[in-house]
Amino acid sequence: MPAAPVPAPAAPREVPGDWNGLRAAVAGCEACKLCRTRTHTVFGVGDEQAPLMIVGEGPGADEDARGEPFVGRAGQLLDEMLKSIGRSRQQHDAASAVFIANVVKCRPPGNRDPEADEVEACRPYLDRQIELVRPKLIVALGRVAAQRLLDTDAPLSRLRGPLYHYGAARTPLLITYHPAYLLRSPREKAKSWDDLKKIHQFLTQPAPISS
Repeated sequence: MPAAPVPAPAAPREVPGDWNGLRAAVAGCEACKLCRTRTHTVFGVGDEQAPLMIVGEGPGADEDARGEPFVGRAGQLLDEMLKSIGRSRQQHDAASAVFIANVVKCRPPGNRDPEADEVEACRPYLDRQIELVRPKLIVALGRVAAQRLLDTDAPLSRLRGPLYHYGAARTPLLITYHPAYLLRSPREKAKSWDDLKKIHQFLTQPAPISS
């Protein structure tokens, strides 16, 4: 099916072009007000050449404490979801590698949604991560990540399903449920499994997927 159009990201400020420089820039970032309340920045984790890149909305309390994305109950469920399609954040081979990041690298106070200016301040870091990883597919988890990446206020029910393309490189992008939502609404796990099968199909078969 034709890919739904996605606006190109806003013009980024200069960020380092290599992994070490980028990590250092994120660790010392003061580009938005979230820097004043964080414990640790949460850069991302996984294989730096992974074909699959997972993008969440932002760190929670557990992630802020440890400096790693998706380490609480939602992270455990995400690991199980990835395992169901033969992928893991611990693996470093083309068959199973994944890289996990967030649209913002610092925890919003009280786990509120990240605000638009905070997302835009952090977007150059995420865009550089995407450029460096060069994933075959990006998967956005949940409403907030989807809306921020696609620059829309449409509900998740409308965003989930189509294949989008993100940024100047037009990296394929799919939307699915956030694992924290699935913990609250376990009846939606069947739909999530449909999404996981679609993700697996896209990564393992050259034919275009359908909605």
